[in-house]
Amino acid sequence: MYLCLWTLFTHYLPFSLVIMERRCVVETWTDLGFLGKACTPKVKFGAGTFVFICTGSDEVFVFSAHEKRLTASNSFRLQAVLRFPGPVRDVAESHDEQLLFVASRSGVYCVSLQSLLHSSSDDASCGPAELNISSESLVARADGVLTLLLVGSLLLTLCRTDTSWLLTLYKRTQSSACEVLGSFGLPLVSPALQSAGSKTGPARGPVLTCVHPAGDATPSSPTPSAGAGLCLEPLLFKLLFGVEAALAGSPVVLCGLPDGRLCFLPLRVPGPRLRVLHSLEQPLVFVGASVVRETSAGHAQCLVAVGEEGRVVLIRGDGGGAEGGGCSAAAFTEVHVSGPVLCGTADRNCLYYSTGADLCCLNLSDGLLGREEKSKGGEASGMMSNVAPLSPSSLNVSQVTDLAEPLCSDAGEVQLLGLSSRGQLQRISLPVRREDEGCSRHSSSQIGRSVKDLLSAIGDVHERASALEATIKSKNQILRQLNHALNISFLLTAADDAEEHRLPKEESIRCHAVASWGRLLQKDSLILTCVLDNSSPYSLDRGWTLCLAVCPLSSSSTATEETSSTNFSFPFHSLGPGETLEVSLPAAAAGQASFPLTVSCSLVFSLSDLLGEGRAASPSGSESRSLSFPLDTLTVDWLHVLQLTAPPAPSQSSGRAVDGVRAFLSSRRVRRSRAVDSGGQPERYSASLRVASELLKDTVQPKGLRPDTKGPEPDPQSLGLSLLHWLLSERCGGVKASPGGEKVDIGSTVVHARAPNGAAVKLTAKEINAQEESVGKEETVAHVEVQIESSSMAALCGLHHAVLRRTQTLLQMAPVRPASTKGIQMLGLRRVMQHAEIQQSRVSEAFSAGMSSGQTNQFLLSVYRELRQNSLLVI
Repeated sequence: MYLCLWTLFTHYLPFSLVIMERRCVVETWTDLGFLGKACTPKVKFGAGTFVFICTGSDEVFVFSAHEKRLTASNSFRLQAVLRFPGPVRDVAESHDEQLLFVASRSGVYCVSLQSLLHSSSDDASCGPAELNISSESLVARADGVLTLLLVGSLLLTLCRTDTSWLLTLYKRTQSSACEVLGSFGLPLVSPALQSAGSKTGPARGPVLTCVHPAGDATPSSPTPSAGAGLCLEPLLFKLLFGVEAALAGSPVVLCGLPDGRLCFLPLRVPGPRLRVLHSLEQPLVFVGASVVRETSAGHAQCLVAVGEEGRVVLIRGDGGGAEGGGCSAAAFTEVHVSGPVLCGTADRNCLYYSTGADLCCLNLSDGLLGREEKSKGGEASGMMSNVAPLSPSSLNVSQVTDLAEPLCSDAGEVQLLGLSSRGQLQRISLPVRREDEGCSRHSSSQIGRSVKDLLSAIGDVHERASALEATIKSKNQILRQLNHALNISFLLTAADDAEEHRLPKEESIRCHAVASWGRLLQKDSLILTCVLDNSSPYSLDRGWTLCLAVCPLSSSSTATEETSSTNFSFPFHSLGPGETLEVSLPAAAAGQASFPLTVSCSLVFSLSDLLGEGRAASPSGSESRSLSFPLDTLTVDWLHVLQLTAPPAPSQSSGRAVDGVRAFLSSRRVRRSRAVDSGGQPERYSASLRVASELLKDTVQPKGLRPDTKGPEPDPQSLGLSLLHWLLSERCGGVKASPGGEKVDIGSTVVHARAPNGAAVKLTAKEINAQEESVGKEETVAHVEVQIESSSMAALCGLHHAVLRRTQTLLQMAPVRPASTKGIQMLGLRRVMQHAEIQQSRVSEAFSAGMSSGQTNQFLLSVYRELRQNSLLVI
């Protein structure tokens, strides 16, 4: 990189030294305010000492100078402001300096300049004259005149219709009225090039200029004042426009269209028609002439056409003819400069053009003379050729939108009159270029200052390039992370379509949890440890957050409990493939929870965090920039939250004091829903569930204890013990229990535990074979009966519900077998239905008898208990 900077430094140092010494002098003479956007603004020299400015609005500013040479701002003043009925597109002054013709929307207006001089001189103390031009001054009625041109007594206007470009000729009379002599049309090209608009600013109109063959009756300058036209070398004039136009000395009108075509029309040739000379394939901005090489006559030897996108076409005579015979054909040479080109003008051998950001000077003689010398040593060149891109000189003047014709002094000084985009009229004085100008004549202080400026510019470019490189690297990183997040989103969305109870697939992102009891703020609390398992091939980077919502599964009856949901958020920086994230949260305090609980797990992706914008100020703004993907819904039931205890010790006489304390503490507890019986012990409730032994052998019994495997004979208590182990330790609903309390080993088919509300519970799993059950009454199968006992109705119902949920999981795990026990199923179902009908009739009789509320509660509770005891056999 430093080598490139040094090459840039050594290559452009001589050119930079020259430019820095030859600085332009820019003087702002007046400020017209911001320009209009309807069309391209124009500044023009008149035939005399007037300067006319059109800003694109309905006003024309007329300035006057004491002489053609622009010496100082005090000799240049605003003479008048003319207001027309519509926007002004172009102006032209007559050759006798008496009349001003203005192209507007409705036609061409004619204004007397002498009346302006008299009105401004009579009222000089009040500033410039302000005149409103009425429709009485309309001398040529035409719709949409884009530009006009005066050639002697002829007036030419150019309009655009729906199908063609229309060039109309008028003849001026003594009364300033105009008579139509004829019209010439040129069809429009493809719709893509028809528009007269510009890509760089307001709508760009066509360009009209006049070309004369050089002779005694025409001016010797190649760029005469406005209206006189351009003077071309006779041989080049004949090659371009034909022998008839050259013999007749006919002026030729050049028309540059916004579609890129350069057309011409000879005025004194019989039967003239509008023909195309060349096409630049981009809107034409300027058409002029240049001397290129000094001759005795000083006539223009080159015709210049400039396009809006930077294509410059130089048209001159080709030197490939016979020796001493001069040119035999016209050569078209293309030169490319950096665009866009807003405006341009030319003097004897230089082209001046503005890109908006800079004003540049292009020496035309350097490119053409170099090409001519090259063609002399080789074969004859063709009609169309390209030269290497020239290096224009920067004049360090910006925001120039239009230029008037350059003014050149005898000493070689060039002055330009320009109009900026801010509406400022500026005089731009170019320094005189000396023949012996070079790098060797600079003083050491100038060279040191130039080197310092160059190094400072190189440093600025390096800083901007470094900042741009860092920005690109940051945006590439963000794009990679967004692509990564998009892949993860597709993976999570596809996971939502899986079945509800399907086991987690490989290469997925899942959540599971472990429930355990611990001390938090001196209280027993249920701690839920949630584990986010990333088994996918993607990494969860910055912007992802694990969100958990804990709420009771049962619907609440009060308004305050309906919104009893607790939300937790855990942002993390990175979670790679195969890694896990563990977070702990307090699910509930002892005695204060409503089980079962549901834990909704989701991943939230925040675009604000990824883009580095931080959290939004308002919650609504944060949610609008986040995407949520649900993962799993975990269920924490009563089996997960049991605390195993040792079996109660048998009562002894020596423990009467302890029993007294326990009785005292029991009396301080919350009142039970049922009164204690006469023995002082609370009433115990029970519920049961029967599961077929075949189902247990296929699901929960260890393989070494199955009778169909080679191993020891199964223990009679093995099925019940396996079922209890599975109920208390298996992960169900995505949650695994970690029993708290005393360290008790489940070694029997009877388990004692303490529920979250403090009530003691007892779980019993008893295996019953077919012989014990069917005593000649009914046919049955071997099964295991799970008995749940507790003095708390809430604990009993919660545990019964949890056991039923586990049994549903068993049915999904069991293999499909033939329906060999269909008769037993129907028999058990019929028995349960009969028992339910009996209980329904009891309830109906009880309500018809009119019992009190207390008696009704007791009766309904007994019915509920009897229905729970008569459970079906799960097979």
